[in-house]
Amino acid sequence: MGIEINRFQGEVDEELLCPICSSVLENPLQAPHCEHAFCSACIHEWLSRQPTCPVDRQNITPPQLRPVPRILRNLLYRLQLTCDNSVYGCTAILKLDALESHVQECEFNPKRPVPCELGCGLVVPKDELKEHNCVRELRSLMQAQQSKLVEVQAEVAESKFQMGEQKRELQLLKDYMLAMRNANPSLRILADQMEADEVRRWAETLPKARVLRWGGMISTPDTVLQLQAMIKRALSESGCPPHIIQDLMENAHERRWPTGLSSLEIRQLNRRQYESYVCRRIPGKQAVAVMACDNGHMNPDMILEPGLIMIFAHGVE
Repeated sequence: MGIEINRFQGEVDEELLCPICSSVLENPLQAPHCEHAFCSACIHEWLSRQPTCPVDRQNITPPQLRPVPRILRNLLYRLQLTCDNSVYGCTAILKLDALESHVQECEFNPKRPVPCELGCGLVVPKDELKEHNCVRELRSLMQAQQSKLVEVQAEVAESKFQMGEQKRELQLLKDYMLAMRNANPSLRILADQMEADEVRRWAETLPKARVLRWGGMISTPDTVLQLQAMIKRALSESGCPPHIIQDLMENAHERRWPTGLSSLEIRQLNRRQYESYVCRRIPGKQAVAVMACDNGHMNPDMILEPGLIMIFAHGVE
């Protein structure tokens, strides 16, 4: 529906009126051939009942409607009218193109959102402020939040159950493949490839990391058992394939490192090569995974299968 004509100042040209509702055009659209203009809501409602122009009965469909020419829009925008809230006391006279923004901020708008001054912090429509009850509204809000929380918790529980089922099925498949691999060389190759793909996919889920201070490396983490346990747990929670977790943890100690990292003196000699490592951040820890699948470009004496864990006192980002 358009805007009632009695709200406008002065006479309104007939071409600016909607033939359906007889009010001033609102969000006007034009028929494709006859070029008659209508309010958007009016013409869509009309065409839902009969696919013809309301004026000359030419066939039209909603996709054929198009915006009116700019000259017609400019004529509409120059019209001056009273505010929607004039019945509530607003005396503003506005151009049509300024009406929407004014109505939203108009102090006489009964639906203008205003903050409750009693301390609950809620924002309510102005005309509902007198009936507003802070305790009732906050209780209703809390109940809605609790209902939402219950729904989320149910969804999380269902997701965990589904993940557990998938992990169980995957483990059964792995056990089957392991048994078959021991009996069939062809399946052994296939299983090895599946495990390698699983490791690569997991590594790609970890964000790449930058080590700022290689001198902060802890090369003998077994002296801090709590640290080892935290890194192992972080690996597990990140989705690390279970069959490589123990290998990675053992590869966190310099006694298992390749020859290019086997002692402090050799590490200092090879320090420039560290910048070429592709490092993956272990979530929430000052530690990185240097995976063989990411570091095929490194010299063989600088990498180890399936990868290395490097733990730092600080300097990982």
